[in-house]
This record gives sequence, structure tokens and C-alpha cells, in this order.
Amino acid sequence: MAAGAAALSLMAGGAVVAQSAFTKVPAEVQSGTYALDASHGKITYYIDHLGFSTYVGQFTEVEAQLVLNPANSTLTASIPLAHASKDSEGLNRHLQTADFFDTANHPVATFRSTRIVVDKDDANEADVYGELTLRGVTKEVVMEVEFNQAGSMRGKYVAGFDGEAKIKRSDFGITYGLPALGDEVKLRIEGEFVKQ
Repeated sequence: MAAGAAALSLMAGGAVVAQSAFTKVPAEVQSGTYALDASHGKITYYIDHLGFSTYVGQFTEVEAQLVLNPANSTLTASIPLAHASKDSEGLNRHLQTADFFDTANHPVATFRSTRIVVDKDDANEADVYGELTLRGVTKEVVMEVEFNQAGSMRGKYVAGFDGEAKIKRSDFGITYGLPALGDEVKLRIEGEFVKQ
């Protein structure tokens, strides 16, 4: 769900140094509050389709806020579920029903980070633990996140991340088509966050 993450060594208490050029060093990323640039942020999902192929869909219009703080960085996100399939209007309508997302009762999924563990061998990588709420059910999810770079672009300070996670849809009460339709859903998250 999910969707960006945090400047990784900041989360581990690293020093904060303001930089005007692009940097790939997490400790040099500016602390502060960031908002996801919706045009450069999305969650792509992958699910086994009856053993024949891997279906790929995408959640866009994701809203997220990232607070980079050496003592306690946080990430929150809101994922609208109304447009989960851009290539099939029929499938998109089905995904809105109680068979899947039940958007009449649960139009949005949310994510809230609870802790961040920076990789001891690579400060550009971290595990972001958090609570994903989908269809009214909340479960812990772990995102493996990689910091790409940060710096000023067109007058704004931007920090970019990629992430991956796996969930079981049955954990959230989405059991339609099991076991023929895959239970495991792989998530790929891309996000560019703009400092506010």
C-alpha cells in the first residue's frame, strides 16, 4: 500500500546536511515534511491469473506524507481504490464490488509506518514496517525501500524512493477466486516526494 519511504540514514539518526546538488547519500537529505508528487508516485501490483499469466494493475492518485526527522521519521499514505485497472473497465467495475475491494464501504486503503530499520550494510536501503488497512482490516506490512536520490529540481527540493512489498489478499478478506486466482500480491512502489 503503498505505496514511498524515508531518507534512510536520517531515520537512523544520521546528521542532516542541506545540499543544493543531487545527492545519493541519505545523511545529506534535508529533514522536514514532504508530500508525494502524485504525477510521479504510484503503486503497481502483480497477481497470478489462473496460472496462465501475471496480471499487472496500478493504483494512481495516491496521497502520501513523509516526515524526515533524525529522531523519528514517518510515512502515511492514502490509496484510492476506485481505479485499480486502467486497461479494462469491466474488470475495474468488478474490483469495486464486494468480491474484491468493496469500495462502496471502503473506498480508500491507508498505510501508516510504525518503525523503520535501516540496513546495517547499506544505508540506502531500509525495511519500513507499517499498518495497511484494506476493506476495514488492518495488518502489518513490511516494505523494502531503496533511496534513489534527492536534490533541487525546478525550484523544489525532491527526494525519490522505490519500494517493494508482498501481501496476501485473503488476510484482508478478499477471497474471490481462490485458489485459482493468486493469493499473494506483489507491490512495487515508486515515489518522488516534494519538500513542503
